[in-house]
Amino acid sequence: MIEKNLRTGTGKLLVQIPGNLTEVTLGQMVALQEKKDLGDLDAISILSGIPVSELENVTSMEDFQVFTEAVLSLANQVKYLYNSDNVPKHITFVLNNKKATVNVISNLSVEPAGAFMAARNIIAEEVNESIKQYGEKDWQQYFNPSLRACSQVLAHYFFCRATGKKYNEYEAEEFCTEIKKLRVTEALPIAKHFFTSYPNLSKPRTNFFHRLQLRLKKGPGYRHLKSLSISTP
Repeated sequence: MIEKNLRTGTGKLLVQIPGNLTEVTLGQMVALQEKKDLGDLDAISILSGIPVSELENVTSMEDFQVFTEAVLSLANQVKYLYNSDNVPKHITFVLNNKKATVNVISNLSVEPAGAFMAARNIIAEEVNESIKQYGEKDWQQYFNPSLRACSQVLAHYFFCRATGKKYNEYEAEEFCTEIKKLRVTEALPIAKHFFTSYPNLSKPRTNFFHRLQLRLKKGPGYRHLKSLSISTP
């Protein structure tokens, strides 16, 4: 964890953000991807849990340098994580203050039929969006599933095994809340497995974290930091 006391007009503000991917949740990465006009303060807010309005009271933008560099480093790390074939063998959830450890079975078809169909539809929608954008010939080359879709697939995949309940589509969708609490290092390789293996997909090149980097660099915070000669990747 990276932490620093930042000076404000009324005192000091302790800011802490993950310094390593093992400290980042899938939910945090979803929020980063979906935030419109993402800037440095937005990213720091999402990763620290501190509202942007409080961060804006910091007296010197130079104080954010260590956090800005850390955010861009995390974006780089996650880009490579998605291309990893190292799928975890089990995942642990904490439900009602009790731990539930679930084995990861790579064959989605062994799950209840409802979960299979729901996950299939989510994947199909992502594929169709890619086809619309890039055409039948090139869609696999640029296939870029959203992190929200990744979390939805995992919610349907894990719901029954983690809760011990019978499959219910609406409850499975709500289980996304628990999925987003997972470490991104656990969740993303599993989601990637489904998006690249079903339905009979060849392994595509994915780059949504490259887009995240570009969005960070276009944010107003980045422009201000750049003017202060602060280097970023």
